[in-house]
Amino acid sequence: MTEARTANGQTLGVAMIGHSFMGAVHSQAWRNVHRFFDVPRAPRMVALGGRDERRTKEAADRFGWASVETDWRVLVERDDVDLVDICTPGDTHCDIALAALAAGKHVLCEKPLANTVAEAEQMAAAADRAEAAGVHSMVAFNYRRVPALALARRLVDEGRLGELRHVRAAYLQDWLSDATAPMTWRLRKEQAGSGALGDIGAHIVDATQFVTGERLTGVSALTNTFVPRRPAAGGAEEDVTVDDCALFTGRFASGAVASFEATRYALGRKNAMRLEINGSRGSISFDFESMNQLWFYDGDDPGEHAGFRRILATEPEHPYLEAWWPPGHLLGYEHTFTHEVADLLTAIGTGERPRPSFADGLRVQRVLAAVEKSATNGSRWEQVEEE
Repeated sequence: MTEARTANGQTLGVAMIGHSFMGAVHSQAWRNVHRFFDVPRAPRMVALGGRDERRTKEAADRFGWASVETDWRVLVERDDVDLVDICTPGDTHCDIALAALAAGKHVLCEKPLANTVAEAEQMAAAADRAEAAGVHSMVAFNYRRVPALALARRLVDEGRLGELRHVRAAYLQDWLSDATAPMTWRLRKEQAGSGALGDIGAHIVDATQFVTGERLTGVSALTNTFVPRRPAAGGAEEDVTVDDCALFTGRFASGAVASFEATRYALGRKNAMRLEINGSRGSISFDFESMNQLWFYDGDDPGEHAGFRRILATEPEHPYLEAWWPPGHLLGYEHTFTHEVADLLTAIGTGERPRPSFADGLRVQRVLAAVEKSATNGSRWEQVEEE
């Protein structure tokens, strides 16, 4: 494997734990980031962690990791590891992150930050202590790094939408629509924490708070499990212990009202992460299934030719696009992770706190907890716990 170096020759030893779906896209980001972005420290992919040695070695060879470890505790203590990337199920995030931060390693952790608010609070507190010692951490909410959504945030910051009034967010998938599909860890509460709510609902909670620059203060929710039992190993059936869908209304600190829907049963929708915001001066609309496009309505346009305009977010002036292809040459899902890693490496190099921080992840976790509490209590309005 070619040694990764920046112009100043500085590198960063990276270890990743987990090598399935998220492990694959994170690996691509670590391989490519210094080849497109001028990062202060280029990653060295020194170790991959997994429970099964044979499968982990196969993944390491395929993705470009130099060595493997089957015990994450050994991995986080290695002298050649400077950063730990956590791509495991949610029930392991807290222990791994706390150990890595205590060992003086920077941490990138997949979303949601944890399975409970209590775990997320521990992680955020540890991250605060580590930050004071120059050890950085970040939550992997990759949709913040979609150029079109980063552009939407810029439009809001510039006041182009005016006073925010409505926020509508939905994340629609269909991979569980087949009632005979087999059981998976994502359907077990002890491993996943929650179902569609934490898996994809966390993304739209973070995306709306990112684009608006505001926090959710309260919610009213309902959840549902459409298929309560699924085929498991050995021909038996196993109880599904998480939600299949979550719907909730909310209010932002400014007074803007919001609606959210997260489901893995929207037949025909593969990865439709949608966001629309209406303000007093304009509106924006986004759908990840057309991720290079942002639709913008300028309320200052004369009525005879007013309407939503399509912005193809591929110009070098758009966020992240100076590193990529000529205008009109589209980016894909994997690029958001490269942007994520580039931002993290830049923050480590400059000493600035990366965003979204573990504190941001805790804020999302508190919204998820309020949603679950409201759904349990007959959709009663629940305040989101403040810091």
